[in-house]
Amino acid sequence: MWKGIHRTRTERYLETVRLFLLLSRQDLCLTICENINWVAPNGRYKIDACRQLLIKLEAQVALRLPDLRKTIPGKKTVIPGVLTDAGSTLVGTVSQFEPIHLEAVRKSKEIRLWNEYVQRYHVLGYKRPFGAHQRYFIVLKTDSEYRRLGCLLFAASAWALADRDHWIEWSETDRSQRLHLIVKNTRFLIFPTFT
Repeated sequence: MWKGIHRTRTERYLETVRLFLLLSRQDLCLTICENINWVAPNGRYKIDACRQLLIKLEAQVALRLPDLRKTIPGKKTVIPGVLTDAGSTLVGTVSQFEPIHLEAVRKSKEIRLWNEYVQRYHVLGYKRPFGAHQRYFIVLKTDSEYRRLGCLLFAASAWALADRDHWIEWSETDRSQRLHLIVKNTRFLIFPTFT
């Protein structure tokens, strides 16, 4: 597809945008990631990173992206339901309620419930996570009891943070090779019923 294998990545992005203007931004990012094999260490395409790069290139007037497509109104609104209503209060120390586990949230139903808890009880509310991420429930799990106590969210680390990179003593090359080893804790929530 590319005329010349020595083109820069930016030139490839620009050419892809020009060739596929009728695609949505999502499909455009997927096409670019496929063409240059832009993947995360887990093998998934870096769609969000590509989208952010294209937005930066558009701001520099290097290209014109397709218009944003209208989404279904309210589709991304998180409205807490009765399943996240406060339960009975637990009073005591963590050691009194062992064993406590982290439970990965993977199914759509669990993801919606996790989002509702965070929207209802976290001071920052729910915001769609950016990039690679993993949600967890903090649960009390025994033979006789199962109860959710809180939520955790870990996400991919920001590409560049001057203070972090200086503290770790990373060069740009070091960062590009090792950034996938760093995660950030984006949300930490203990439900108000646990005191």
